[in-house]
Amino acid sequence: MSNSLQTVAYVAASILFIFSLGGLANQETARRGNVYGIAGMAIAFLATALGGDFTGYTTLLGAILPAVVIGSLLASRVAMTSMPELVAILHSFVGLAAVLVGIANYLAPENGLAGSEAFIHQIEIYVGVFIGAVTFTGSIVAFGKLRAIISSKPLMLPARHFLNISLLVATVIFGVQFMQLNSPAGLTPLLIMTAIAGVLGLHLVAAIGGADMPVVISMLNSYSGWAAAAAGFMLSNDLLIITGALVGSSGAILSYIMCKAMNRSFISVILGGFGEGSSAASKGPAQEVIGTVTKTSAEEVAEELLDAQSVIITPGYGMAVAQAQHPVAEITKLLKEKGVKVRFGIHPVAGRLPGHMNVLLAEANVPYDVVLEMDEINEDFPETDVVLVIGANDTVNPSALEDPTSAIAGMPVLEVWKAKQVVVMKRSMASGYAGVENPLFYKENTQMLFGDAKKNVDAILTQMRAKDEVGSGDKVLVSV
Repeated sequence: MSNSLQTVAYVAASILFIFSLGGLANQETARRGNVYGIAGMAIAFLATALGGDFTGYTTLLGAILPAVVIGSLLASRVAMTSMPELVAILHSFVGLAAVLVGIANYLAPENGLAGSEAFIHQIEIYVGVFIGAVTFTGSIVAFGKLRAIISSKPLMLPARHFLNISLLVATVIFGVQFMQLNSPAGLTPLLIMTAIAGVLGLHLVAAIGGADMPVVISMLNSYSGWAAAAAGFMLSNDLLIITGALVGSSGAILSYIMCKAMNRSFISVILGGFGEGSSAASKGPAQEVIGTVTKTSAEEVAEELLDAQSVIITPGYGMAVAQAQHPVAEITKLLKEKGVKVRFGIHPVAGRLPGHMNVLLAEANVPYDVVLEMDEINEDFPETDVVLVIGANDTVNPSALEDPTSAIAGMPVLEVWKAKQVVVMKRSMASGYAGVENPLFYKENTQMLFGDAKKNVDAILTQMRAKDEVGSGDKVLVSV
């Protein structure tokens, strides 16, 4: 393939990637966006493999084929509840690739660069390896936290900010040494910096609490994009630069939006300065939660739903774990057939990944027009008859607005307690991922339905169908 044809292919792939991002911005066009992305990546791969003077196809196929098989098997077997940790570990691969590309590029034979070009190229290598190392280790820690291998509580080391600054200063010092040496003499400071950056990535993410993990995943996505862009500069690959910049900037924007939705400081989160421990410690002890819990049954919940005129369902990670989205969709369909106004309220960080709940509901064929974001539906709770909370905790916690000492104080939440009746489905009274107690459970208009979410939703659906059939039978008898 000629260089001009390869350039055309790269431009086409770049346009498809932009269309992909545009499609993924909306639920109705998300499937089309995925198709654009796949097509763009296929074009990019073929153009790169067939372009230039590349001849090592045997080695390339030997690396690609096992990777395709392993990746396909792992991705096909991962449940939606485990998707966040899959995304995290994939980010680590991107970071590791940037590190290896940078080191290999530095040790490559003479590249023909001299003067300022050679100087800039060395900066590209150093920065690319640094970003890649931070992404690699940070993503591994994020994977461990999401997988519950590592505690979700933030790691609060003494003088942790001083430690981060010291690591950054050491990175600059070794960077100066690296720039003063020619290949391969500069490999030693490059490798030392890689180890330092790895420690920095570990500490930054370890210092972030569980409540902020969705933001961390999004931010690591951004880091992986910038790592890819840095690799593009090292390899003089325009497509890699464009793609990396798209991923990096979109990930950063999404992280900022999520931080704003959670009332978090964007800079503090990405620098590991905000976590459950630090937040709580700085605000003092949280208010004690006292009260009486009112239990309910599937039969009572079914009656309340059938008698309601308006219902809002607020799903959380518990629904994802229980895989209860399909019977929830059936309940929605049944209520809509009876003329009940049913909608879903989705918090920006519901689940463990941005859009987690939206994907689950789309999988169950819930209509897009009844799935609303928090800002769109919050003002409607006072006029709602019944709110069904399925596995959500921190995102419906009144402490965020009522308790200034809470670790989640100031975080916008779904104000479900303003509805006439609230039914909360949980396995137990345990606190959520942020480790904060929820006074919603003790409010007078709240009923608790304990147990597995899917079993309870199935039981509610069964009761609703039975009551609906009885009601239909009564109507027939009266008419006769």
